Amino acid sequence: MPFVTTADNTRIHYEVTGRPGATPVLMIQGLGASKNGWNLQRAAMATRFRIIALDNRGAGRSDKPTAAFTLEQMADDAIAVLDAAGVEDAHIVGASMGGVISQIIAVKYPERVRSLSLVCTACRNHPWRHELLQSWATTAQNDGLLALGKHTAPWVMSPRSFRRLLPAMGWMGPLSVLRPRQSFVAQVNAILDTDEAMVDALSTITAPTLIVVGNQDVLTPRGDSEELAERIAHAELVVISGAAHGLMFEHASTFNGILIDFLHRSETARALSLTQ
Repeated sequence: MPFVTTADNTRIHYEVTGRPGATPVLMIQGLGASKNGWNLQRAAMATRFRIIALDNRGAGRSDKPTAAFTLEQMADDAIAVLDAAGVEDAHIVGASMGGVISQIIAVKYPERVRSLSLVCTACRNHPWRHELLQSWATTAQNDGLLALGKHTAPWVMSPRSFRRLLPAMGWMGPLSVLRPRQSFVAQVNAILDTDEAMVDALSTITAPTLIVVGNQDVLTPRGDSEELAERIAHAELVVISGAAHGLMFEHASTFNGILIDFLHRSETARALSLTQ
């Protein structure tokens, strides 16, 4: 079970799956989620890529610091994972909060990024989302994560998927109480405290960039992805019909096809550029 210890002595858990020696892909999950949030993607990509998936600090098997931390520190954690895995550069895939971490990586460590895939994410928090996330942190702190799940589910899944997946949520729900509530709150605070001055630096990103959003996403709506596409001039924007914020599992087959196609195209273009 591989771990890497960061500069501030935080242990970060990661897992490498897929084909040894294949094209490396680093996958970064969102708020409160572990690397297992990518399981449907890792299974679909296993024969074609070498996949490095990590648990962000505050989630999964990684350390859960009690002191405040930042998304920039979490971006540094991801780079430490690449170093530990012996990977010089990789295709970076980030969802939601992981998409913001991926943006920071692309700005701060452009030489480590072969391509950038930003999924159901944004580059700034509008006042309504700031208030919503703060309310989630308050609920988690006061009532626990099991109670929080009832509030967050409608923001993550479309109504149709919510009804379809409700039976599975029934037995998965108790697992949420195993996570320290303070870890979730710390991640929320890291999101809310992010310096949005980084937004202006998005125009410096030169790596091939894919932006994916569901047309039913109410947490990071299409407008957020359109703003990203405007700021990263060469970015491709793909909208998945009928998908919400949890499109990685709601519409896994569609999303996997879009992502794999983009990674193959990006890697082909990279190989051609290296031969010129």
